[in-house]
Amino acid sequence: MAGERTFLCIKPDAVQRGYVGEIISRFEKRGYKLVAMKFMKASDELLKKHYAEHVGKGFFEKLLKYMSSGPVVPMVWEGKDVIAQSRKMLGATNPLKSEPGTIRGDFSIDMGRNICHGSDSTQSAEREINLWFSEKERVEWKSMAESWIYE
Repeated sequence: MAGERTFLCIKPDAVQRGYVGEIISRFEKRGYKLVAMKFMKASDELLKKHYAEHVGKGFFEKLLKYMSSGPVVPMVWEGKDVIAQSRKMLGATNPLKSEPGTIRGDFSIDMGRNICHGSDSTQSAEREINLWFSEKERVEWKSMAESWIYE
């Protein structure tokens, strides 16, 4: 079952607070398949490309400083409706509007420390995946659990 793909990035606040394993675990338990992952410090050049739509906005420089303040964990996840479902799993961008049980609702309070980025559309997922991962870094593999997850 080759499904849709999305880009997620665990932000520096989540790495510093020790939530990397918990966040990955939630996606694995849901049944989504990890096809790429790195542990890295993002360059300013990469972050400026990633957040290009925010150039010129008042929070842009603060966002770049935050995202380059420590390591991040960019990932690509695959599965049925993974873009929309991962957004639900993450919760509202503003953690105070996130429901308990969502990643942001459980682990964050402030908009400026909202734990994880998730693509919001197929177009942004494709752009972000290509920005953070080369084709060689994306692993094609068959999960033996697929027949227990998908009809």
